[in-house]
Amino acid sequence: MGAKFTGEGEEGTGLSGETGSTSRDDMMSSDAGHDATIEVSGAIKWFDAGKGFGFIVPDNGMPDVLLHVTCLRRDGYQTAYEGARIVVEALNRPGGLQAFRIVSMDESTARHPAQMPAPRTHVVVEPTSGMVRLEVKWFNRIRGFGFLSAGEGTPDVFVHMETLRRFGITELRPGQYVLVRYGNGPKGLMVAEIRPDGWGDAPSSH
Repeated sequence: MGAKFTGEGEEGTGLSGETGSTSRDDMMSSDAGHDATIEVSGAIKWFDAGKGFGFIVPDNGMPDVLLHVTCLRRDGYQTAYEGARIVVEALNRPGGLQAFRIVSMDESTARHPAQMPAPRTHVVVEPTSGMVRLEVKWFNRIRGFGFLSAGEGTPDVFVHMETLRRFGITELRPGQYVLVRYGNGPKGLMVAEIRPDGWGDAPSSH
């Protein structure tokens, strides 16, 4: 009786006295017991490696599930590509569902950044400007677009990755200068032609 009583006391202390230093295994069993993990199948909506998180769209119409980079790495994945099929165990957190463990991920349906088509933003525009020298304000190669600027007080000029590729440019960096002709796109000014800075010094070929 004494030994049994002592054992129950230890268990009670372990549950109530160590809340500040609960191990991951304790958390897992506690979460599983109280929150009950839900197995969710779906597709990666988007994942931003720079921000360290993204979202899964469940197949069953449930709200999007938060996917954090720590969860990915703990289960042996470095990143998640848009469109990849994924099965996770999720927990219902105050902010919504959050992936707790990755059961499986199939990247055969994923759209890798280098392969992503861009029908949504890639519109060819007719240039309405002459060749002007603009500064790269922001460019995200993963998202496939960026903005150029002629300086404060001037409207930003949108530039798409596909336009870069057409003119043999693979990357833009903030602060870099380029020569462009631009026109009016669906959402504002958009680059129609882009050349490296200094290209205009070369003989013109009309």
